[in-house]
Amino acid sequence: MSIPSSPAFAALHSLSNLPRSPLGMTPTPLSLLARVTALCGGPQIWIKRDDCTGLATGGNKTRKLEFLLGQARAMGCDTLISQGALQSNHARQVAAAGAVAGMKVHLVLSDAVPDRSANYAKVGNIQLCRLLGAQVQCIVGDANADEVCAALAQQLRRDGSRPYVIPMGGSNGMGALGYAAAFAELAQQMQQLNAPLDAVVLASGSGGTQAGLMLGGWLQGWQGRIHGVSVGPTKEVLSARVNYALVDACELLGLPADAAASVELITEMGFKGPHYGVPDAATFKALELAAREEGILLDPVYSAKGFAGLLQACATGGALHGLSNVVFLHTGGVAAMSAYPEAGEVL
Repeated sequence: MSIPSSPAFAALHSLSNLPRSPLGMTPTPLSLLARVTALCGGPQIWIKRDDCTGLATGGNKTRKLEFLLGQARAMGCDTLISQGALQSNHARQVAAAGAVAGMKVHLVLSDAVPDRSANYAKVGNIQLCRLLGAQVQCIVGDANADEVCAALAQQLRRDGSRPYVIPMGGSNGMGALGYAAAFAELAQQMQQLNAPLDAVVLASGSGGTQAGLMLGGWLQGWQGRIHGVSVGPTKEVLSARVNYALVDACELLGLPADAAASVELITEMGFKGPHYGVPDAATFKALELAAREEGILLDPVYSAKGFAGLLQACATGGALHGLSNVVFLHTGGVAAMSAYPEAGEVL
């Protein structure tokens, strides 16, 4: 790591002073994937276990929600509203965060994944959302969830509630700050292991986690790569989502919008499968390899697609093959596995 600039020091101070509601069990573990490293024959591959954040089975959204919930409570809100797909990991963690804070939670969930059975809307994350006490409203996949959430917030205000609307994936600037802070945790862990960090690979969908890591790297004076593997969005859509969250996060810290522009935006499109929420052969192969070589459970919507991208990037001829140390960020999602019974049948 190089020495952060003066603007970065000021931004780090601003970050530490923002309202934040502790939700996760951090720091999360970081360990070497020795068998996968040997199979790829390239850099040492490490895994950052943000599936172990602890909030209702954990996941990456917990870190975002610490800042989002902190702002909501500082504003005097008593209700959380958010959106996602029927098997949204984000929605599950919003429901859990609301339970921890004693706040009501309303979730607008889109039936956006094609060709699933009727059981898909009953098990996994959506079952846990209801168990956690959230009010769940399901909408058709082509409905505008932003408009539904806005109308719901307006109605709740008329009824005397004080709602706080969280965007898809918690991926605005405030949510992204969760991973600006998380990068410092990761960097310190790698430093303690005397393993210089060259790149971070993650599944990327709503873009906020990738944006936060990019900003966190810049704040630490880091010169490595944040390698996002799309789980469904096109390159144009994913890049726009990451850039939106990054610019918004910079403004929250008093930085110019282009402060982190020196951190390259890398998006891999080769493992998103036929559709968001639909795994393909590469997804299932990554699921099997992680489970059978390292005893690690991934999910077929996010982390397995990201891991498939990691395997290709670290193998001979891959974009990260010549590096020394690469970290895979496990973003969680195993709670949705019961909605994908084919994951156990096709291996």
